[in-house]
Parts: sequence; C-alpha cells; structure tokens
Amino acid sequence: MIRTVWASLACAVTLLSGCASAPTSPKVNQLHQEVSQLNQQMRHLTTQASAIETQGQLNSNSAQGAWLIPQANTPVELQTQLGTLRLSLTRFAPEANGARANLTISATGSGTVPALRARVVWGELDPTTGKPLEASSLSQSIEVPAALLPRASVTVPLRLSGFAPDQPGFVRVHDVVGDAPAVPAQ
Repeated sequence: MIRTVWASLACAVTLLSGCASAPTSPKVNQLHQEVSQLNQQMRHLTTQASAIETQGQLNSNSAQGAWLIPQANTPVELQTQLGTLRLSLTRFAPEANGARANLTISATGSGTVPALRARVVWGELDPTTGKPLEASSLSQSIEVPAALLPRASVTVPLRLSGFAPDQPGFVRVHDVVGDAPAVPAQ
C-alpha cells in the first residue's frame, strides 16, 4: 500500500516537472491572461462590494446628510427640506494635491433640481473600522444657482485637496438649504 502511494507520487512529480519545463503554447498563455483578468475583476468587485456595505452603514446611521464612498460607485438618496435628491460621484480621478470628482445632484421622479447651497466634507476612512476620520477632514461649500435651472440633474465639479483616490475615503453632503430664486433684471 505504501509503495503504491509512493509510486503514484513519484509519477505525478515526474509528470509535473515535465509540464513545467515544456514550452508554453499560445493557448496556455491566453488562458493565463484570462485568469489574470478574472482575478483583477474579482478584486475590483470585492472592493466595490465592501465600499457599498460601508456606504450603506454610514447612511443608515445618519440623520443628516448623505455619505458617498467613491469606490462604491453607487448613488444615494438624501432627504432634504427641498425634497429627495439623488447624489452620485463620477469622474473620480487623482490630481496634483488630491483628487477631483463630479458630484451629480438629480431630482427624483419627474421633478427638477431646486436652487440650493450645501456643505461637502471629505476625508479618509479608518482602515480598521471603516469609520470616517473626521478630525482630518476638509470641507467646501457648493452652490447650484437658479440660473442653471430647471434641470433634472446638475453636475458640480469638486476639488478634493488632500484626498488620495487610491485610499479608502468618504464624501459627505449635508446642510442642504434652498437658495432664493434669481430675480430677473429690470
């Protein structure tokens, strides 16, 4: 019995060593490339799923404002005094001292985006807990003037200094208030 196991093991090692030294065919190279691409896609989907989970947890515990995790690539809805707004981040890319992104604000249903002002805060997430490190966060005010409206969605460019796009981070939109409509000049 032991001789049979050793004999089988010796044959397997001999066959595998012969395979390892044989030149690889184009089909084997193509297969390795496809497996590599699938692994990369799986890593991306795993990162995105984790980011979606973090985004959901932050928003479920938030009474004010909406949290966006760039890697989630998923919009969130924000209940405001102006109605429900759908928020999403697009074109998230590195730049010299941080990142840039577009914040898309959309009306829900058949409505239009109202004139508004809001506060945008961004920063890093704690790599262990996934919670925002708000002590090191930065912020800016944004405005959607009445002159740009009426539209179903508006894109606001953001410059997020100090934000490293390859690190887990957050963007939070809060303190949304209506802006007085523009009065036509007479």
